[in-house]
Amino acid sequence: MSETPDLVAEIETLGGKLAEAKASITHRFIGQERVVDLVLSAILCGGHGLLVGLPGLGKTRLVDTLSTVLGLDGKRVQFTPDLMPADILGSEVLETGADGSRAFKFIKGPIFCQLLMADEVNRASPRTQSALLQAMQEKSVTVAGVPHDLPAPFHVLATQNPIEQEGTYPLPEAQLDRFLVQIDVPYPDRDTERDILMATTGAGEAQSTRVFSPEELMAAQSLVRRMPVGEAVVEMILDLVRACRPDEPGASDIVRENVGWGPGPRAAQALMLTVRARALLEGRLVPSIEDVAAMATPVLTHRMALTFAARARGMELNTVISQVTEVVTRTEAAA
Repeated sequence: MSETPDLVAEIETLGGKLAEAKASITHRFIGQERVVDLVLSAILCGGHGLLVGLPGLGKTRLVDTLSTVLGLDGKRVQFTPDLMPADILGSEVLETGADGSRAFKFIKGPIFCQLLMADEVNRASPRTQSALLQAMQEKSVTVAGVPHDLPAPFHVLATQNPIEQEGTYPLPEAQLDRFLVQIDVPYPDRDTERDILMATTGAGEAQSTRVFSPEELMAAQSLVRRMPVGEAVVEMILDLVRACRPDEPGASDIVRENVGWGPGPRAAQALMLTVRARALLEGRLVPSIEDVAAMATPVLTHRMALTFAARARGMELNTVISQVTEVVTRTEAAA
């Protein structure tokens, strides 16, 4: 209990820095507060994010701004059908020394950074997509049988265009599960779009400033894991994840009739982390069941699949998750 006052002070201090970081981000990425909060939540939890949205909505601009504000070494890779794993990971080349000796030298690829933007990740072949799998899970890559650690912290923010499916390779379920959250980037409202026009078509543009260093960010990630979580929140996370599985005893009709497969334990882990980050971003010391409800869709959407019949009927996963979340929230509130 002696650590409680120190923990409270650390959380309050970090909350102030996060507010400063959000203000700096919105100088260049105008509006879309929920998108910014979800991306920051993913990074605060030490995870990766999948940004899904139409072209021209500022996804690349957001990632570039984040690398500046968070003090991270950021790199961008445009995924294309002819991209090879070595183009991302790096490769070994044979070098000849001045004395005529020869030796292999590893040339690092762009994945050796702290914030990687994988632009249009579903345009690359499955072989190239799989090059990210070990990096995202283990924070290292293996080339020619030799492991190479990636810089810390390491995060991937991938983008995906939801409408151009010709010539694309959908991400496999195992790789989707490695993304902590799926972040849908919508069109801005009219007032926000007006602000974007005025801010980006003049002689100069606003610039963001650095707020965190990599060491401070890693300290923040450690602090998130130390935040307390109440029993009611834990129970709601378990109830929600299990309620989305069609084979679970007591599953609702909407889940049994529409869901092909539901979220696994990694979804519960993701919810446990992201509800803490959301509470922190809103200036609260502990998460609530409202945080679980708010994070349900971005955490669960890419970890579930509709049946063929449900897709044919025009059912959407967001609708299923929203209805299940509403029922679970009412049940927990009444308990």
